[in-house]
Amino acid sequence: MERITLLTILLFTGILYLSAPVDLSAQTGLERVSVTERNDGQGYVIRYHLTSPADSFKVVQPEPDLIQLMIYSPELQTDGFMPAEKTGSIVNIEHYINLSGFGTDITLKEGSYFKTNVYPDQNGTHLLLSLERSTAAEIERIADSSDFIYWHNYMDEDPDFAFDFVFGDEDDVFVQLRDGDEFNVIVLDPGHGGRDPGAINRSLGIREKDIALAVALKVGEYINEHMPEVEVVYTRKDDRFVELGERGKIASRARGDLFVSIHGNSARNTHATGAEVYFMGLARSASALEVMKRENSVIDLENGGGPTQLSEEELLIYELANAGNLAVSEKVAGKIENQFRERAQRRSRGVKQAGFMVLWNLPMPAVLIELGFISNNTEAQYMASEYGQTILASAIFRAIRDFKEEYDRSRRINNRVSNE
Repeated sequence: MERITLLTILLFTGILYLSAPVDLSAQTGLERVSVTERNDGQGYVIRYHLTSPADSFKVVQPEPDLIQLMIYSPELQTDGFMPAEKTGSIVNIEHYINLSGFGTDITLKEGSYFKTNVYPDQNGTHLLLSLERSTAAEIERIADSSDFIYWHNYMDEDPDFAFDFVFGDEDDVFVQLRDGDEFNVIVLDPGHGGRDPGAINRSLGIREKDIALAVALKVGEYINEHMPEVEVVYTRKDDRFVELGERGKIASRARGDLFVSIHGNSARNTHATGAEVYFMGLARSASALEVMKRENSVIDLENGGGPTQLSEEELLIYELANAGNLAVSEKVAGKIENQFRERAQRRSRGVKQAGFMVLWNLPMPAVLIELGFISNNTEAQYMASEYGQTILASAIFRAIRDFKEEYDRSRRINNRVSNE
């Protein structure tokens, strides 16, 4: 009797266990990241508030002022996540949610030196990143032996990208160019060149003119390979100086459908990061005005020089007279910005307007791209690398390709409507 009773109890318990609902809340989640100063005053502790232990983690310090942490947990939940705030020697914290887990870039104040260590807390759940004060010599040795974590490696595509295309809405009709002509001539303008190096990172020996040319040539290669029906025209294909006015003439003689000028940014703040995309118009922010002045300063190297700033009246007249081209320019700029932010995982500083001399009087849509900050060592090394240039060029190509596909589709729709 006792055996039967015990067996019955075990069977009943098993049935209850099998029929119990599965606990879906066991998935690892990241609720927030917090920063506190160490009790000994020798640094900081950055706490990652996880609901369960991460699979694994890695921390690197490829620059004295940059610490990167990757938390590997492919199914990591970040709904309601609260980011950390900068404090003290930590001037910026950027987070990257990706397919493999969660990444962080921690930028330190210039002249602050911290060595790092990462470990689980006493309960084995939260992850603690310790920053302990150190010497410049020790941190520079660590940086010399460390490599960057490229967040693009954790995206859903390989660095060379698969050039797919997904059509948008059928009613997305574009402003027509040149009375409905085909969109088939792209003018690529690598900024600066020759005796005009553009922005320079002297500590690394990296020049804006070299990056702009390398990326422009890669964009042209992608267009030639994947859009053979499109003609690519360059304002320069080697290290030569081309005046701003001559760049516009090259584009006009080629009857270009789109003018893309490629540059690198610079700022006094060596921690400034991110890409910007401009189209012609009145500068509506102080930062846009500074970028415009720097890019227009090339006029000082031309014969006789000239004004480096267009008047507000000139720009307003330009906007009124070129409403169609500006509408297309803004659309293309938005697509480039989206590619940088969503596909290439570059920090976006947005789409802006400014009165760039190189875009002045162009009879076609035109954009000017600032790929990133050459004054920032991390970004400069990225832009100067073969990998970085591949990512950036691919993003620009994708935006041009997507716009052309949509424009051509819109043109076909308009032609069909007009024939009915």
